[in-house]
Amino acid sequence: MTQRLRLMAVHAHPDDESSKGAATMARYVREGADVLVVTCTGGERGDVLNPKLDRPEVWENIAEIRRAEMAAARDILGVDQAWLGFVDSGWIEGYDPADPSGLPEGCFARVPVEEAAAPLVKLIREFRPQVVLTYDEEGGYPHPDHIQTHLISMAAIEAAADPARFGEFGEAWDVPKVYYHISFTKVKFTALHEGMLAAGLESPYGERLNDDWQGDKSPRITTRVPCGEYFELRDDALRAHATQIDPDGPWFRAPLTVQRTSWPTEDYQLVRSTVATAIPEEDLFAGVREPARTDR
Repeated sequence: MTQRLRLMAVHAHPDDESSKGAATMARYVREGADVLVVTCTGGERGDVLNPKLDRPEVWENIAEIRRAEMAAARDILGVDQAWLGFVDSGWIEGYDPADPSGLPEGCFARVPVEEAAAPLVKLIREFRPQVVLTYDEEGGYPHPDHIQTHLISMAAIEAAADPARFGEFGEAWDVPKVYYHISFTKVKFTALHEGMLAAGLESPYGERLNDDWQGDKSPRITTRVPCGEYFELRDDALRAHATQIDPDGPWFRAPLTVQRTSWPTEDYQLVRSTVATAIPEEDLFAGVREPARTDR
């Protein structure tokens, strides 16, 4: 590497960093890059999805437990991590970001975007990432905090590059590359389903393939990062969020050997780049490590 590579991943809750892009981050850390996870909320209003931990004493201490889980997952992945300090908004079915009135007072999704983006502007200028990972305009899925994470990420990236704004946070920094996670696609689930059947195993994906895939984001993938050798670390980090994942649930039913053979990448959409790169990509730092070749 001719320069120190720096990747920032902005997530809504503790556990999101382990279910989206975790193997990618583990790979880049072990290649020598600096990786910073920014966690917007404490996950205080999330469900306890592990039935073994759905107990009163867990609910009574959920904020502290989620911070401890985040610390464990952070150490497994080898990343640095920062909290923005906002309060979880909770889940609302059919949430409309134009009308957050049904959300609790003071929660993350009710904070004005300019105000909520300010601490992220500060982190961007301090860390100076060449790559930022965040969610798409739908939040990946329409959780209020995920949509707000998208909004403040894009606002903070724009503001961090403007020397006329937030002068108290230091020198402006224009992020060279910005990506959205593209995590749940029909092409991926089809490959995993076929991989399970080819291995003579019962597939947990068949029923999902019968869903209505209108709006499938497969065509939006620009970048597939090979990281299958880090899937075990990804799963270990996810299990560290013990209140948020059932270790006996469907997430872990496909053997890693099948996953590594059928779909050994994590996938992204490049939405902004100030450096030359060639699509499709296999590296989030393409064009940053060295200029893209023009003869191909």
